[in-house]
Amino acid sequence: MKKVIVVGVGAQGSTIAKRLDEEANVSEVICADYDQKAADDVAGKLKKGRAVQLNARNVSEITAAAQGCDLIVNGLAPDFNMNVMDAALAVGACYQDLASGPVSDMDFISAVKRCFSRSEEFEAKGLTALINTGSAPGMANVLTRHGVEKLDSCDRIDIFVYDEIWSKKFIPFWWSPETAFADMAAEPIIYKNGEFVRVPPFNNPKMTEFKGAGLKRMTDHEHEEPVTMGLLADKVLKGVKEVNFRYGGPGLELAESLYKMGLLSSEKLEVKGQQIVPMDIIEKLTPPAPKYPDEIKAVLDEGMVSEDGVFLVRVTGQKDGRTSQIDLYCYAPGLTDAYQKAGITHESYFTGQAAFLFTKMFVNDIITTRGCFPPECLETDERNYYLKEAAKLDIVVDEIIETRLY
Repeated sequence: MKKVIVVGVGAQGSTIAKRLDEEANVSEVICADYDQKAADDVAGKLKKGRAVQLNARNVSEITAAAQGCDLIVNGLAPDFNMNVMDAALAVGACYQDLASGPVSDMDFISAVKRCFSRSEEFEAKGLTALINTGSAPGMANVLTRHGVEKLDSCDRIDIFVYDEIWSKKFIPFWWSPETAFADMAAEPIIYKNGEFVRVPPFNNPKMTEFKGAGLKRMTDHEHEEPVTMGLLADKVLKGVKEVNFRYGGPGLELAESLYKMGLLSSEKLEVKGQQIVPMDIIEKLTPPAPKYPDEIKAVLDEGMVSEDGVFLVRVTGQKDGRTSQIDLYCYAPGLTDAYQKAGITHESYFTGQAAFLFTKMFVNDIITTRGCFPPECLETDERNYYLKEAAKLDIVVDEIIETRLY
């Protein structure tokens, strides 16, 4: 029986906690958060739940709360990763998080490398630290490795996320608007020919054709996958030469317009004798994503404009001397279906359930490799288990292989 602590029980952490409560091999789910009410609310709905209030800026508080735990799930922002890792090592627990960056004290690439640098510490204690678990990064990495393994060599990896869940009620993002705007205003990272290249925000806009969805406008977007996959290109991705992450949808179009107007800037600007930060105004005026069931229902009752989306991992390389392209389309419930199934948004459903599946692997002793690594390093049996369990949650994948004859 496993004892698990989820540190940070927001949208994703609470989803993981609720699913853990259903696992036969779990004896207790500790719901820890800075907000005592949030911890109480989640734990109160669980049969095996217990609420703990803690400040994750203090490693000793995490360590005290995690005593006796087999796994710490870090549902906090990446700035807390090192603290939660320290606590996991102190109590002898495995570790899982949802993202590596960005962080406030270093650049994106260095933040990922810092996580990788903890591998020897975890390995020495016979522990596993699985980083970047969710939908993207997370499931995207599992699908990438699945595709790469079908090739003799890999030339290129492209990950596409298009989000057109658009309601009549103005909800531009279905996760934190602050995080969304910051990510979109950041300089994306591309891995190309052994180097990491930074490009301008909203770089390389291009219409891309998707099966069943038609042409969609996509741009480069800052994300973990090009970084972790670039660092692991020769180890697990058969020498991939280029990795891109591209994003599209009405939210991106809004952010791009605001960016071009200078409204996503964090630099102070004088307006009628007052010093203001444009980004502060945008964050203040942007409505938050609905969180509670009654808020989601109100949005659905007002009506939807569209519930379209694309999640595609495209792997291109060589197989038997021929160029082969493997498209892996992932399908998950949209907003209406996610609400009907679980009373949550599509974003919380897909990311939270995808993250929980990695947690499920931990509590059922499916992950055997030790050290610190992202999901593209999981072994074949581990990846197959993950994808089979995902299908049980209505997260399914279509694989399309195209091979040029000559």
